[in-house]
Amino acid sequence: MAKISVVINTLNEEKNLPFAIRSVKDLADEIVVVDMESEDNTVSVAKSLGAKVFSYRKVGYVEPARNFAISKATGDWILILDADERLPVQLVSKLKKIVKENEFDFVFIPRKNLIFGKWIKHCNWWPDYNLRFFRKGLVVWRDEIHSIPEAKGKGTNLLPREKYAIVHKNYSSVSGYLKRLDRYTTIQSQEKIAHGYKFDWKDLIKMPVSEFFRRFFAGKGYKDGVHGLVLSMLQSFSEFVVLIKVWEAKKFNDLDLDLEEVNDELVNFEKDLNYWKNDMLLKNKEINLVSSLVLKVKRKLKLI
Repeated sequence: MAKISVVINTLNEEKNLPFAIRSVKDLADEIVVVDMESEDNTVSVAKSLGAKVFSYRKVGYVEPARNFAISKATGDWILILDADERLPVQLVSKLKKIVKENEFDFVFIPRKNLIFGKWIKHCNWWPDYNLRFFRKGLVVWRDEIHSIPEAKGKGTNLLPREKYAIVHKNYSSVSGYLKRLDRYTTIQSQEKIAHGYKFDWKDLIKMPVSEFFRRFFAGKGYKDGVHGLVLSMLQSFSEFVVLIKVWEAKKFNDLDLDLEEVNDELVNFEKDLNYWKNDMLLKNKEINLVSSLVLKVKRKLKLI
């Protein structure tokens, strides 16, 4: 049987880490923890649970440390796990079966995000596929925040079933969300500038609004109730903050507003909002057939 290494990057995770490690005890031949200068007892906890522990400089996000952590693993297969994640028993069995059958080189695993105490099933948070299980040497991460890893070989997606999903205890408080938002938006604004983005005040309207529509309407965030509304607005605010920090990097240079252009942006916003409101109504089973047909005809004739 091929050897499996579980790799976990940590930063102040003494409370979460034991649950993550215990969830993979029947899967892992070795556990590698790469700590990014924790100020709590994360390192001693990891060692007490039998993990091999290495250090990496604190950079504010995990991607730069991924490849380093993988390099420290000796297994034929690698499972990437965050400290605030756990594997259900059925997923452990499924991954063992994949290794035994020897058909695939990498696996995208769905992730069950628990945010503010609720499993978020819409708002683009489910099935939230992540490339987390692969043969060593076939997957590489870029250093950019939230980058998608590059993979070689034959891959597969596990079915989007709860039993096969990594359980992610994501944001548990608003304060936690805002702290991470501040850290991530600083990095994202720097990357945006490095990639040649030129600040345009109109984007302060366009991009946050687009993100809200993508989450709440296109991603059906409304089906998650108030949770979906709040998360859609928070993600929209995150886009807004990234742009403001780009402007901040330009020393808050004074820019004039063209009121006609402001009005044009607001008109476009209203048109998009009307479209998505009607689209949501059409998908809502509570409206009757006649109303549905009327809305469809109006949309076809571009009356709304």
